[in-house]
Amino acid sequence: MTRRILLVVHPHRPEAQEAASLAAAALEADGIATCTDFERGVDAPIEAALVLGGDGTILHAADMTRGTGIPLLGVNLGHVGFLAELERDDVAHAARRLAAGEYDIEERGTLDVVVTLPTGEQTSGWALNDVTIERANLRTTIEVALDIDDHPLSTFGCDGVVISSATGSTAHAFSAGGPVLWPDVDALLVVPLAAHALFSRPLVVSPSSQVRVEILDRSSSDGQVVLDGARALDLARGGRVEVSRGSQTVRLARMSDAPFSERLVQKFALPVDGFRGERPISDSGAGI
Repeated sequence: MTRRILLVVHPHRPEAQEAASLAAAALEADGIATCTDFERGVDAPIEAALVLGGDGTILHAADMTRGTGIPLLGVNLGHVGFLAELERDDVAHAARRLAAGEYDIEERGTLDVVVTLPTGEQTSGWALNDVTIERANLRTTIEVALDIDDHPLSTFGCDGVVISSATGSTAHAFSAGGPVLWPDVDALLVVPLAAHALFSRPLVVSPSSQVRVEILDRSSSDGQVVLDGARALDLARGGRVEVSRGSQTVRLARMSDAPFSERLVQKFALPVDGFRGERPISDSGAGI
């Protein structure tokens, strides 16, 4: 049976297209086929996916392969690239290591989402990073009610609310003032956006909890629910969003044993001058 590696490539970055050509040539020289379209149920299964782009491309790849167990190896061709494992230095070598199985698997938790419209109609979805309840009209705020496990916590006006996984704590939630959670922290993070309330601090919630946000009828604007910054659902006043720990995980391929703290230092260019302890040097080229 033919071995296959999926290439997920940022469609608008010339450097991503170039990297894809290099990766495909290296793999095909070793007798491994590549594909860019993912079809479920085909005869030749996909062993792994090489993702060339930024975090948005990796989120797209996670959605594309959801439920398959295909490990994703991200090569950062974007800006910060928190989800990526490698930088752009040697794509061909990374592709060969992926095909050879020279990686560990890191399971990342996800979020399951149920959106209930005022009519009672329901839509379900999921996210790896975060679920954001936003105002549909940027000139006004929305009034929301927040409850945890069917117990009311607070109502307030705001620009929105971010509900994040530990993985997503370095994304939208972080830019809104939320804390950074290590990826192996099993928890949900709730971060209000520009809330008009005395109590509007970020919350770290039990992984077994359900977070519910309702847009109140008195709100001056309808809202929308945005999953991983890419997939949007309309949410009229009187509608609600329920978020809980996801039933499935996303499998990221890791080729470095560098700790998450080192990733933070690299990605945010944090100052560590004066550090007095020993600083082990991790594998070059795989600092995340």
